[in-house]
Order: sequence, then C-alpha cells, then structure tokens
Amino acid sequence: MIILRKLALTALAGCALAAPAHAQTTLTMSSWVSPQHHLTSVVLQGFGDEVEKASGGRLKFQMLPKHPSAPPGTFDAVRDGLVDVSYVTASYTPARHVLPLVAELPGAGETAEINSVAYNRIHWKLLHKAGEYKGVHLLGVFTHGPGQMFNTKRPIKTLADLQGMKIRTGGGIAEAMARALGASAFVKPAPESYELLSSGIADGVFFPQESIISFKLDSLVKYATLFPGGFYSSSFGFFINEDKWGKLAKADQDLLSKFGGEHLARRAGKSWDHVDRVGNEGMKRAGVQIDQANPALVKEIQSKAQPVIQAWIKDAKEKRNIDGAMVLKEFREELKRVAAGK
Repeated sequence: MIILRKLALTALAGCALAAPAHAQTTLTMSSWVSPQHHLTSVVLQGFGDEVEKASGGRLKFQMLPKHPSAPPGTFDAVRDGLVDVSYVTASYTPARHVLPLVAELPGAGETAEINSVAYNRIHWKLLHKAGEYKGVHLLGVFTHGPGQMFNTKRPIKTLADLQGMKIRTGGGIAEAMARALGASAFVKPAPESYELLSSGIADGVFFPQESIISFKLDSLVKYATLFPGGFYSSSFGFFINEDKWGKLAKADQDLLSKFGGEHLARRAGKSWDHVDRVGNEGMKRAGVQIDQANPALVKEIQSKAQPVIQAWIKDAKEKRNIDGAMVLKEFREELKRVAAGK
C-alpha cells in the first residue's frame, strides 16, 4: 500500500511538472473584412498559423465569426478585451493616429511590399515612442497597395473630370487628397462601397486595385485611372490586448514579436501586391476601362498634394511633437533602400 501511494504521488508530481509544457493559450482574433478577403485569410490567419506551428500548438488563434465592433471602433474593442487580436487602419481614426498617416502620403513606393517594409522600419525607429498605440500592444504595421481612382461616370484625363464627383474614401490622406483634387469626398468603411456605388450615393471610390474585386465592384465601376505608385495609401496597425500580452510567457511573447514586425510587413505587402495583380486582371475581364494617368495629370496631382503633405508635417509637430519633415525625408530614403533590396 505504501509503495502504491508513493507511485501515485510520483505520477501526480510528474503530471504537475509536465502541465506547463503542454499548457495551451487560445487568443481570439477578428477582422472587419470578409473571411475570404486576403487581409483575413492570408495576413491574419497566416500570422496565426505561423505562430501556432512555431509554438508546437502551444499558442492558438480562434477567428471570431463576427467582428465585435464597427471598423473604426476596433482599437477600443481590442483595448477593452472584446477581442484579443485585430487591426485598424489609421485613416478611419485620424485624430487618434496622426503619425501613421506618413505612410499614406503621395510619393511612396511602387508596391505594397516596399511601402510596408519601409513604413515598418520608420515606425519602430522614429514613431513608436510617441505612443499612438498606447492601450494595446502593437505587433506590426503595414500598408495596402498603391491607391488609385475608380468611378462610374467618365475617364479622368484632367482634374476637371473629377470636379464635384462624389467619392467614397477611407478618410485620412485619401479624403484630404480627394478634397484637394476638387472631388466631393466623404468617409465610409470599405465594406459599404458596393451599396454606395449601386445606389448612386457615390460616383467613385479611392482604393487599391484589389478592392474592386474583393468588394465585388467590378460590375459597377466603369473607369480606372492608375498612377505610378498610387497617389495615396492606407496604413494599418496590428495589435493584441495589453492584459493578454502581459499574461503570456516570455517565450510566447517572443514568438508573436518574431512573426510581427518586418516579417508581418513583408507578408502583408506581398499578399497585397498579389491581389492587386488579381484585381487588375479581374477589371480587364469585366470590361473596366483602365487608363494610366498621363504625365500632365500626375504633375497636377503632385502640385495639389503639397498642402496635404505640409498639413501632416504641421500636425506631427503640433499634436505629437515629432519633426514630420525629418520623418518624411527618412521614410522616402528608406523606400529607396527597400526598393533596392536592402
């Protein structure tokens, strides 16, 4: 009997010691675009799959069937624990996220990967200290593909063709640019675009090319005007609830960080570049008239962009005490380095 009791105690002790090695943490994740959108299925789910595999199944992610808030409320939803992990686009909340708008300014690189990696480097080097993601734990930042013009009315050959046109934007720099170019701009989340165009509330949208297919707008949009490198972008922050982060083991925190940062920026950028190509092919199949912006139009837009750029530089200084001109200069230098493969 004594021997049996000792064996039982030994077995229990062994189980207690082994338990932490097999302990599993499940984090909830959500996305305000559809499950089929690459942002959900490739960027978020891909991140989760990589972390889960690297952890040997110790960390798991559960994608919620429904996002717990309207898209602009995502930061608060994560901060308040409605979901553990999600993302926000800075343009939906420009008063809260001033500095990330640097990655949305005209004059960025040719691809989402270039922009995302360069922005990631500049964020951690120069912007993170300002605390714009205070309240959550930031894992990474990235951008969507070059922003372009799409409409249902007419080709855009000069800015006169855009005057007064009702354009849906995501806010931020896209909205500022639309107004600077003479359009009648308003802000609505991306998933509402089909209804806005089909009802005539909007005449056009500013989007990366992938969105025309992702949001099934190819049956509505008739004209696309493409600019080299786009004339705006949208920047994203990807983060985890601060309390959940604090309760994770150091090894698990290290894994999340490893697959965040530049790794996540490249994943998101490459994915967006791929779906932009798919979007371009889809528009061609749908008979959308696709025009490359002529040099005169590009020059006009570059001129109109200057006050928008200067306004951001002013905001960076007045609202965040950050030297915006210096940050923008370094960002553009970083864009060149990334484009050169550095």
